[in-house]
Amino acid sequence: MKTAIIIIGAIIVLIAIFVAWYGGFKKVDCRIEEQGGETLAYKEMKGDYSKSGRLMDEIYYALMNDHGIETYKGFGIYYDNPRETEKSNLRSDVGCIIEEKDHSKVAQLEEQFKIKTHPQKSYIVTEFPYKGKMSVFLGMMKVYPALDKFVGKNGYNKDGAVMEIYDVPNKKIVYRKELVN
Repeated sequence: MKTAIIIIGAIIVLIAIFVAWYGGFKKVDCRIEEQGGETLAYKEMKGDYSKSGRLMDEIYYALMNDHGIETYKGFGIYYDNPRETEKSNLRSDVGCIIEEKDHSKVAQLEEQFKIKTHPQKSYIVTEFPYKGKMSVFLGMMKVYPALDKFVGKNGYNKDGAVMEIYDVPNKKIVYRKELVN
């Protein structure tokens, strides 16, 4: 019996360490901040949001291998609430943030990808640590309820797209919720 308690205790400690490493105990603070202005190379996607990672990787490798452009930030802009919209009807834009200064290279991308500048304006913003795919799942479980709470508490419209930016060099996920009047 004593051995079983020690084993269960060790498992609980290991799970707690695992969750802590991926940001599971991080407090989520939302704020209003002016952001945007990035150049986005993306594809539109319709369907299950869980498939966006695969498309993001596909775009990353196409940019690097076909165009010689290495990117360090992926993104997804999610337009629909998956609790209110059927999976097959979920809409998103998925791709990479282009930091390439050579505009002729960026213009060539328009043959393969949609290109736009993300609007610079005020968003509800928060961040979550990025240490791998588990951070994405923990972020969804912690950040979206915090965004909903912030929206409700401050009287903002619950509608509006959410952009997730996977900032690999800075090891964080930036969440931007559009402010809708």
